[in-house]
Amino acid sequence: MGKRIVFTGGSGKIGRHVIPYLLKHGHQVLNLDLTPLDVPDVDTVITNLADAGETYNALTLHFGFKEYFGGKGRGPIDAVVHFAALPRIFLRPDNAMFAANVQSTYNVIEAATKLGIRKIITASSETVYGVCFAEGVRDFTSFPVEEDYDVDPTDSYGLSKVLGEKIARSFASRTGADIYALRIGGVVEPHDYARFPEFLADPSKRRRDAWTYMDARDLGQIVDRCLEKDGLGFQIFNAVNDNIVAELPTAEFLGKYVPNIPVTRAMDTFEGPISNRKLRDVLGFRQEYDWRTQRSS
Repeated sequence: MGKRIVFTGGSGKIGRHVIPYLLKHGHQVLNLDLTPLDVPDVDTVITNLADAGETYNALTLHFGFKEYFGGKGRGPIDAVVHFAALPRIFLRPDNAMFAANVQSTYNVIEAATKLGIRKIITASSETVYGVCFAEGVRDFTSFPVEEDYDVDPTDSYGLSKVLGEKIARSFASRTGADIYALRIGGVVEPHDYARFPEFLADPSKRRRDAWTYMDARDLGQIVDRCLEKDGLGFQIFNAVNDNIVAELPTAEFLGKYVPNIPVTRAMDTFEGPISNRKLRDVLGFRQEYDWRTQRSS
């Protein structure tokens, strides 16, 4: 059975791919954003999620005129997918970006749980590991990077995502809701594969992402699997694709380019240094978009 989903930030880079996937799989979606989303059958309510009143009110709306005029009342909300955020540093001053991301996450999760919504999926980020947006050069301390890796960001964006995870965990503990935080890797859209030969020729260009990536279309599958999997409480998942962005096998590549960084367990032949093993084992994720086939398609 399809679910009724409120999706925040659906007009952004990720939402433009994830929402059509959810519609294709039978779900209904209401988008909350500051700009409209040009996808049929999806209404966008212009919402300032940093305002608690607007957030709460938006989560109590009908899913557009069709439902409103139907005369049967507003249907229940099965899940909230919270992807709205300023997506990186240097878009606004650090304090403004931090405040907007943290306040909106608090408002969305508080309103959803107090309204009795039992499933929330929130966008965290690989930046919590402290490398992606670090000033200057900073290395990971070990590979593979799994969900128990120490989070230690030095930038305001990564710090806002750590706080978002803590907010999610707090409300999951308080209410018993299932809240899953996705630590999303460097997002790739179909046209971005044209740059992969450049990444292969110069491995330093993907070093901050630990030579991993997240195809925005596969992220649709991940969100859908989170919607279907109940009873996990608070969980964190590395939301990345399976394979390292390199021609060499992972162990050989790491030994050549970062020989001083310890490897703490045996890794699959081409496993990404930020590992999605938990995503595959717990949610059953099976990637569809492998960079090796996509770069030539």
